[in-house]
Amino acid sequence: MIENNQEEVSPPNLLNRELSLLKFNARVLGMAENENTPLLERLRYICIVSSNLDEFFEIRIASIKEQERRNPRVIGDDGYTPGEAFELVQQKMHELVKRQYALLNQQILPTLREKGVYIYKPQEYTEAMMTWAREVFLNDVMPLLTPIGLDPSHPFPRVYNKSLNFIVSLSGIDAFGRNSSIAIVQAPRALPRLLRIPEEVCGQKHGHTLLSSLMHLFVGDLFPGLEIKGLYQWRVTRNSDLYVDEDEVTDLRQALQGELSQRNFGAAVRLEISDDTPEELEIFLQSEFALTLRDTYRTDGAVNLTRIMPLCDIDAGTELVFPGYRAKIPPPFDKMEDHPEHMFSAIAKEDLLLHHPYQSFGPVLDFLTAAAIDPAVVAIKQTIYRTGEDSELMRLLVMAAKSGKEVTVVVELMARFDEQTNINWAAKLEEVGAHVVYGVVGHKTHAKMALVLRKEGRRIVRYGHLGTGNYHPSTARLYTDFGMLTANRDITEDMDKIFSLLTGLGARRPLKLLLQSPFTLHEKMVAFINNEADNARQGKKARIMAKMNSLLDVQVIHALYEASQAGVEIDLIVRGVCALRAGVAGMSENIRVRSIVGRFLEHSRVFYFYDDGKEQVYLSSADWMERNFFRRVEVAFPVLSPVLKKRVIAESFTYALKDNVLAWEQQADGNYVRVRNRRQRFNLQSHLMGLLGK
Repeated sequence: MIENNQEEVSPPNLLNRELSLLKFNARVLGMAENENTPLLERLRYICIVSSNLDEFFEIRIASIKEQERRNPRVIGDDGYTPGEAFELVQQKMHELVKRQYALLNQQILPTLREKGVYIYKPQEYTEAMMTWAREVFLNDVMPLLTPIGLDPSHPFPRVYNKSLNFIVSLSGIDAFGRNSSIAIVQAPRALPRLLRIPEEVCGQKHGHTLLSSLMHLFVGDLFPGLEIKGLYQWRVTRNSDLYVDEDEVTDLRQALQGELSQRNFGAAVRLEISDDTPEELEIFLQSEFALTLRDTYRTDGAVNLTRIMPLCDIDAGTELVFPGYRAKIPPPFDKMEDHPEHMFSAIAKEDLLLHHPYQSFGPVLDFLTAAAIDPAVVAIKQTIYRTGEDSELMRLLVMAAKSGKEVTVVVELMARFDEQTNINWAAKLEEVGAHVVYGVVGHKTHAKMALVLRKEGRRIVRYGHLGTGNYHPSTARLYTDFGMLTANRDITEDMDKIFSLLTGLGARRPLKLLLQSPFTLHEKMVAFINNEADNARQGKKARIMAKMNSLLDVQVIHALYEASQAGVEIDLIVRGVCALRAGVAGMSENIRVRSIVGRFLEHSRVFYFYDDGKEQVYLSSADWMERNFFRRVEVAFPVLSPVLKKRVIAESFTYALKDNVLAWEQQADGNYVRVRNRRQRFNLQSHLMGLLGK
């Protein structure tokens, strides 16, 4: 027997951020693989994965490449150098994309055909469909196309981020005697990628085809007299992270507008090509964008599945989509539709809690409507991170400003991919006399707060709304979030102090109840965790439960490890990225991590600490990430009402920990497995729809 004297190497105590994010997307794809998910919703999840991966490349892959360039030998807390992490991420990404397209082609599209929903390929066109397609191409498509034959006087065109393009292989001599071999055709962004074929043409109520199919059929019309040897679709993804040196600019809005114009032409980070693209054209495109084989993805279908998302919304039968759900307006808001003035007296009476999307976002708009029209209201203060291009909430703020109220709006211009929308709203607000500020240099304003100041007799009374999610009515129908309306004097005074800090200058003033990043939130969360550990060491009951989107902060993770080793029972519900490794003997055996992926996007942040029976419960806009703790303005607010506290605990944790339909549980190696109990199925989201939607 040969003795092995090598020292056993323990795994790193943190998981890789990018690999964790890919595992989340694998769980989203799991919803598409689940045959119990309605068919069009399965297609929607496939499209969502494509959208998520686009952003992953635009932001995270670009960041890894930069780390690889700057610090190639540094080993991270996850045990990898940037190069090792990048290679592993690319490997997992290729596996995920292959799985995605295989599911689409082998299951989803064939089953959709059985249900009467078609995406026709060119070889399936009937004579009538061919006639229709040529007419559409000649009238609607061809006039917008600009074919570019590559030669010394026609260099490779500047290609827009994620745009659909075609590379055409040609032979023959053109009118000027040029021997052309390659041309590039860019599909105009104004054209839809999915085209509906009229029922009288294809004989099907839900017949569709792709723009790329028309290009394949009629591309010869763009190059008369030349032989088309092949046409292949491709697109390139670029680094889309913005860089604005906030310390050097005097007008952030103006500087950001200049940077936005260049976002879609950043350095290339991914090349997608159709799977039939010849190797020599693949190499040609790689060379043009300084990419390699590892950056190249061959797709068995459309290179941008996100653009077929409209198919998910066709009216093809209720069995193909999730059952309809109309969020309920709960008491006392259901009595206020014709009496908005009652809003303030109801809030003054008690704190009011809303859980979206199970309960309507309407009362939040009613709160601001009441503030806009009530002559007793003298001022409104609001933070805006994401709100959408067509926003009723922003129109209410404009109306309030027009009516002479003091309206102050803290608009976060650096909200990723919503920068232009926020710039537009900022301009509209300024036009009507609202005070618009852009927060604090170097710190994104991510807190969700609305504060109304109302004159009642001789005094000013404050009414506030705080939330875990954005003031965005559309996403409020899809994202799970809590919002609380309160007239609590300590909370609303704290809100006013935060607004003053955001709009003016001065020393930080202590807050009574709210926790705020970048000042107190991190230290208080760590203190709460350490307190549970101390209680456990004293033999007292100790319990931590936390729900969030992402868990990455190293200090918080190590505090949780120490609490676990002290005997604290810890349940974490982390939807997406989680660097904490659960269930490792001697380190985290008392920690369980769940991820819930379902019909609604789990988005609320809720933190619970038993605290020797006092049961501290906080709702927050912040995940447990370094950026949220130190580079953003965030707020965590306590739930003080015993009744509401009980609700939050049940709706955030009790039911989530019972779920065996939507829940995945992290294993010690960082992988996730589905939680299953086929005898007694419990679906968190279905339960809350029934509980709160009755």
